[in-house]
Amino acid sequence: MTGGSTTALPRTLIRNLGLVVSGDIGAPLVDADEILIENGRIAAVGRGLAAGEGAGADRVIDAHGTTAIPGLIDSHVHPVFGDFTPRQRSIDFIESGLHGGVTTAISAGEVHLPGRPKDRVGLKALAIVASKSYRNLRPAGVKVHAGAPILELGLEEHDFAEMAAAGVTLIGEIGLGSVRTGAQAAPMVAWAKRHGMTVTFHTGGPSIAGSGAIGADAVLEARPHIVGHINGGTTALSDADIGRLVATDMAIEIVHCGNGRAAIHAVRVAGEVAGFDRVIIGNDAPSGTGVIPLGILRVIAHLASLGGVAPEAAVAMATGNAARVHGLDVGVIAPGRAADICLIDAPVGSAASTALGALAVGDLPGISMVLIDGEVKIGRSRNTAPAARPAEVVGGGPAVDRH
Repeated sequence: MTGGSTTALPRTLIRNLGLVVSGDIGAPLVDADEILIENGRIAAVGRGLAAGEGAGADRVIDAHGTTAIPGLIDSHVHPVFGDFTPRQRSIDFIESGLHGGVTTAISAGEVHLPGRPKDRVGLKALAIVASKSYRNLRPAGVKVHAGAPILELGLEEHDFAEMAAAGVTLIGEIGLGSVRTGAQAAPMVAWAKRHGMTVTFHTGGPSIAGSGAIGADAVLEARPHIVGHINGGTTALSDADIGRLVATDMAIEIVHCGNGRAAIHAVRVAGEVAGFDRVIIGNDAPSGTGVIPLGILRVIAHLASLGGVAPEAAVAMATGNAARVHGLDVGVIAPGRAADICLIDAPVGSAASTALGALAVGDLPGISMVLIDGEVKIGRSRNTAPAARPAEVVGGGPAVDRH
């Protein structure tokens, strides 16, 4: 699907919600059982909307007592173009991630492009075309923010200004190119920040040929916005280095394709320094680890069941926290935000009876509906176990598969 449409969007009322998880880690639970959507955005969240401003909605979705959460944000993907990379297919993995609740994906660099150019002209051209391409393309409706250049030695501030003027807003993982030390990276990070770009620094052991290990010293000297995969992609930093980085004000990224023990250590340290609001979650795929459509849900479940994180706070790490770091209008269920919403419940057979209860015991919730900009993109997920109480369209729109 391409972005941009002049077609009027239906007013949609989601009713009979058992719980609304806001995605705002400061106030993660909302006292509400209905959500009203107008023109692709959340118009109201509360109770009694059906008898008030939600009366006469064009479409009604019955949640049957299940939970609404914001669409998940995968903070670390490596998209390219078409259906090929040396490791994994490059477009259809995004559509499969939608069935894992991911409605927004953020590139950490288009590193798997065969023959990826490393000269200044080619590097800039790749970043610009990737950024522009994904502004015109939404695979299965997913919002992909791409065009994250991998920094190489020799770049100057005017190169960053040129990319920013063309719409590039991201800097891919520093350390995957020839820029690897803090001294090399620091001036480039400053230039990127000056031109409004969000910067991620690779940490831990090398993940692709030609890259190197990056420790805490380099990151602390460069001061990016995001400490990329602090639990490794796939080889983690030492516990001491993790502690030094978590103690800063930088965003701390935990990924599925990393070290599980280090992820739990990092989030526990974050809890000790009141840093939960800086934790964000990514997959780091496609990679040698593979494509994991349920990776974001799995990290949420690991943090909630093993890391001492309340399930609603873990959801916020994968939604509102990432939206705040990247300045996006998604990730929070609140009036004015884009209506990217997942309806979830405990899976059939779980020891738990609710979605948050399932996460607390380590089960992945069943997804029964995902909306992007208020439009139903999927009904029952083909990748999760079935939700015990599936949501359904009951008026004013096409029915979706409940089985």
